[in-house]
Amino acid sequence: MLALGTAAQATGTVYLYGLAFLVPAFRREYPGLTLAEAGLIVAAPGIGMVLGVLAWGAVADRRGERFVVTAGLGTAAAALGAAAVTGGAALEGLLVLAGIGGSAVYAASGRVVTGWFAPGERGLAMGIRQASQPAGVAIAGAALPALAGWGGTSAALLTAAAACLAAAVVCGCFLTDAAVPVTPATDGTGSPYRRPRLWRIHGGSALFVLAQAAIGAFALDYLVTQRGWAPAAAGPLLAAAQLCGGAARIAGGRWSDRVGDRIRPLRAMALAAAAATGLLAAASASGLAATVPVLLVAMVLTVGWHGIGYAAVAEAAPANWSGRALGAQTTIQNVAGAIAPPAFGALAGWAGYPIAYAALSVTPLAAALAFPRTRTGKATPTTNPRAATANTSRG
Repeated sequence: MLALGTAAQATGTVYLYGLAFLVPAFRREYPGLTLAEAGLIVAAPGIGMVLGVLAWGAVADRRGERFVVTAGLGTAAAALGAAAVTGGAALEGLLVLAGIGGSAVYAASGRVVTGWFAPGERGLAMGIRQASQPAGVAIAGAALPALAGWGGTSAALLTAAAACLAAAVVCGCFLTDAAVPVTPATDGTGSPYRRPRLWRIHGGSALFVLAQAAIGAFALDYLVTQRGWAPAAAGPLLAAAQLCGGAARIAGGRWSDRVGDRIRPLRAMALAAAAATGLLAAASASGLAATVPVLLVAMVLTVGWHGIGYAAVAEAAPANWSGRALGAQTTIQNVAGAIAPPAFGALAGWAGYPIAYAALSVTPLAAALAFPRTRTGKATPTTNPRAATANTSRG
């Protein structure tokens, strides 16, 4: 079940977060397209996620993961196919619709983890699930520029549509809804949003995502326009960085399981990301050859924390709120992710990449300060989490 959820999320990520690799192709096909306008195209699926993921989370709480994943990826496939053959003024609207559909996997696959794994195992499991995002971006980095070079952006979008359709069919046939224990909303605690812990996790995550989205959206353009790399060479390099980011998510999740805490690792990774982004600004300003490896390190650090963040959200909410809480986490992150590319593109176009990177380094530092206080006590895994919840399954 974890493999199915992870594969579904990776498939959606190819276009939800991978359109940055098509920026040079879009600029070739649409002469006069500015960096800020290209940022809007990159951000369009993220805008759709903001509009859709919270609603999908509520549906997942009631209807289960299989229905949500299948319906969402099917919608995404139809929208991407239409975007590939339509283009023009309708492109951004169809990409927003594709983002609404693809957001379903982000709400539902998180419930797979919270339902099938015990608390002491969720950091690792959520890290594996969240590794699907850099894996999907790595696939995009390796495949989308090559597809665009062969058949234009239409070929790249049609391939993404076909992948979403295949994933929808497989998950519709084989994904099994997790056995999630039901916690009544009237158990004395009420909504978890009456207390600040979830809000602070969401807020810190949004600040962290600003750096991740901006660096990732323009990494290829930076290498091509500022460092003289060919897109076909830069794409696989950035894909490798994304795979390293996926490995960091898994390792970070396991780290948080072993220390029995999610917040301390989150803070440590935020501080490291702030340092790396500041160093990137200095290196890019001086034109050092080390700028490229520093860029890759910054990419890894700004994507490696997600598994811990989602595990923290899952454990701060009661089980019957998990879909909505995870949906809210994705929504708030994608508000930040939608804002970051056009804002960073406008700043880089006006003041240059070094100044833009310097401004960006403040955001993960602010994230470290925003995360809530740590909790004591270590999560204890169970040997059979489904057996522990079997009597309270949805059925």
